[in-house]
Parts: sequence; C-alpha cells; structure tokens
Amino acid sequence: MSSKHYDIVVLGGGTGGYVAAIRAAQNGKTVAVVERDKLGGTCLHRGCIPSKALLRSAEVLATVKRSEEFGIVTEGAALDFGKVQSRKNAIVEQLHNGVQFLMKKYKIDVYRGEGRLLGPSIFSPRSGTVSVEVAEDEIENLVPKHLIIATGSRPRTLPGLEPDGELVLTSEEALELEQLPKSMLIVGGGVIGVEWASMMNDFGVEVTIVEYANRLVPQEDADVSRELERLFKKRGIRVLTGAKVLSETLEKGEGGVRLQAEHGGHATLLEADKLLVSVGREGNVERFGLQENTDVKVERGLIVVNDHFQTTEGHIYAIGDVIGGLQLAHAATHEAVAAVDHICGVEGTHRYEPHLVPRCVYTRPELASVGWTEEQAKEKGYEVKTGKFSFKAIGKAVVYGDADGFVKVVADAKNGDVLGVHMIGPHVTDMISEAALAQLLNAAAWEVGQTIHPHPTLSEAFGEAMLVLDGKSHAI
Repeated sequence: MSSKHYDIVVLGGGTGGYVAAIRAAQNGKTVAVVERDKLGGTCLHRGCIPSKALLRSAEVLATVKRSEEFGIVTEGAALDFGKVQSRKNAIVEQLHNGVQFLMKKYKIDVYRGEGRLLGPSIFSPRSGTVSVEVAEDEIENLVPKHLIIATGSRPRTLPGLEPDGELVLTSEEALELEQLPKSMLIVGGGVIGVEWASMMNDFGVEVTIVEYANRLVPQEDADVSRELERLFKKRGIRVLTGAKVLSETLEKGEGGVRLQAEHGGHATLLEADKLLVSVGREGNVERFGLQENTDVKVERGLIVVNDHFQTTEGHIYAIGDVIGGLQLAHAATHEAVAAVDHICGVEGTHRYEPHLVPRCVYTRPELASVGWTEEQAKEKGYEVKTGKFSFKAIGKAVVYGDADGFVKVVADAKNGDVLGVHMIGPHVTDMISEAALAQLLNAAAWEVGQTIHPHPTLSEAFGEAMLVLDGKSHAI
C-alpha cells in the first residue's frame, strides 16, 4: 500500500470528470482521475454518442424511404442493423481514443479501478483520500488537496419493471440490441423515451409510448409537446399520455411482454416484443464510501452543493449528474470548469444559471430550448408576449422537404427581453446556441430580430420569430 499526493483528484472520468481534470491541468495543478470503467463515462459509452449514432442511421433510413420525393430512386435499399451497430461502436472507439490522448497530453494520471473515499486517516487529517485497487492486492491511496466527485448516474427503474436485459430493458441494454424487435413498448415519455420512440419508428419497429404526465416531454413548452405528439401520431407512433403503468400486471413470455396501464379511466392492455423503461436517471452516491466516510450532505439521492459546486465539506466538490439538475453532458462540462476555477481562485469567468443551459432532444423532428417556458415565465411573475414562426414559411426548410415545426419566443412584455426560446423542427439543435447567447447577453427580441440572418437558411426562422413579437416579420 502506498500513497500519492495531488492538488486535485477527480472521482469519475465521464464528461464532467475529464473536463475538470483538463481544466485543472491547464491551471498548473497536479491531477489524477479515477475511473472504474472507460474514460468518457455514460455520455460517450452508454448515452449521448452511441444513441445519436443510432438516431443518425435511423434518420438516413427515413430519408431513403422518401427519396423519390427528391427525384432519387433507391429501389432495393435495405437496413443492415449489424452494420448500424458496427458504425456506432467505431464512433465511440474513435472518440474514446481522443479522450485518452487528452489525458496524456495534459500529463493527467489515470487510475483504472474502483475508487473508495476514506475518512480522516494516517494519509490525511481530512476525509477525501481516494483508495484505488490498481492491481490484485495492490492499493494506491490518492491524497488530494481538493476532491471533485463526478460519479454520474444510472437509469432509474420502476418496482416490478426491473430490467432483465432480455425482455425488459433500460436505454443502456437497448443500445446493445443485436437485432431489432418487431414492436417495442416504451414506459416514459421524457427525453430518452421520445428519442428511442423516434429511432425505433424510423427503423420500422411498431412503437407505443406511455407517459404518466398529460403530455410528452413535460419539461418543455406545452406548444412544443403538443406538436411532437401530433407528428409522432402522424408517423404511426402510438402515444398514451396521462397513463399509469400497472407494473404488477407485467407478464413475460416467449412472445414478449404484456402489461396494463390505466388510461382514460379504464385499463388498457399493452403488448410488445420488448419493453424499454425510460423514467429518468438517479445519481451514483452509493458504494464508494461517500456517506460512510465523509460529512458530505446527500438529499433524495443527490449530493448537495452550493453555487460554486462545493459540498458541505469545503475541500470536496461535486459536479454532473450526481448533483441532479439538468443531467446533461454540456451542463456537467460547464460545472466542471466553474468548480475548478473556484478551486484555483479564478472568479467570475463562468456565469452558471441552469435555465440558461440549452436543452436538446434528437427526435425527428428535433427539439431545442433555452430559458423559461411560457408557463414558467408567468409563474415567475412576468407579463409575457410570445412570437411563433413556422418552418413552412422558410425556403430552406421547404427545399429540405422538412418543414414541420416552428420557433417560439417568450419575451418580457414590458421591455422585450428574451425569456425563453423553444424550437421544434429541422436541425434546431444546431440553432439553439444563438438563442442561448442572446439570453446570456440579456438581448431584447428586437435586437435579435435586427441581426441579419443569411438566406436561405433555417436560422431565418429564429430571426422572424423575434420580429413576430412586434408584428414586424418580413414573411407573414
């Protein structure tokens, strides 16, 4: 057993963790990262990247199916799901190699193994030393001046619907499907649920999605939710909202799964080859000594932090999914930088307000938003005005053959400041950054509307939606 001292030790090598390590190294700190699996974490290996790779293949297939609309005959085109999975795996491996390169570039020590936090000991009078079994019967104790916990999250399950890896799946097991089922029942209509519904539908799978709330993606603006449901139903996806799954009715057999849900005042029988449970994620706060050996406060399964991402033990910080909030990779990245800058005494470089973090959903069509929804703005006491502009009036969208959806702007009726932007339509996840910048700079809608948006582009819809607020749109 030996010990090594570092300025900063990061427990968890996911997006937030490795970004924190890089930022610390850039500030001249000695840094170590402890990761039990592979660098890149959930986002790279079991979430964002592999799911988007599959979604891209599904999108291409959907385009091929309607290629004759563009004058392109593709008779005989077929899906090879094995090659879809191979492409996904190659993308993940390429990006994994990139993260490993960055660790070497910045001379960050990476320890592969299960890290466990120690309380005050012979190694340090403070809690936070990380004990790692680097080899059989070989323990390395990493003693940090500051510890950053970035242990991430895992899929939440429902009692009675625990995953078995065969018939009942979480998104992580679904990513490894070797062949497509004929039908899939998805419990949960949040971000992950609707992305899988869109993907599976494009792959030709019969999809039913069940959501307890009265609309899909209930965290998004109601107008966007309604439009997504309309377009899903138009594509043949069965959508049940305001439905409660009766998990005790689950039956599993050779033919798949059978399940009942309360919907519309009566029980509805649901049957499918596979059941995907997508009801959110929960923080990884167990099994590494956090609650046993530190005084770090945990509430409702999440680590409590202050505005600088410090826990109740000031030398220990926490970032990413394990603290809750938006549980997005780019949010974790921003939190990582803010936490390290605070440790290093660099103040005021990063403004972090959760509602200013863009949110993206990679369905077909895509969803993207930033700021308050119309309902949230009203709840906060704002007198609001809204502007909405359809992609059907945008030349580039018509040329693309993908003109469903709209851009909606929520603004302060008193001074015109942008309070929120909500989009559903083609490539809106690539457009939302302009809205995020507008909010960061406290821009008024008329200022954004005066910005010259090139023609023909999809971004014209953003500028026109701003002009609609004052009845000055060029297009309607």
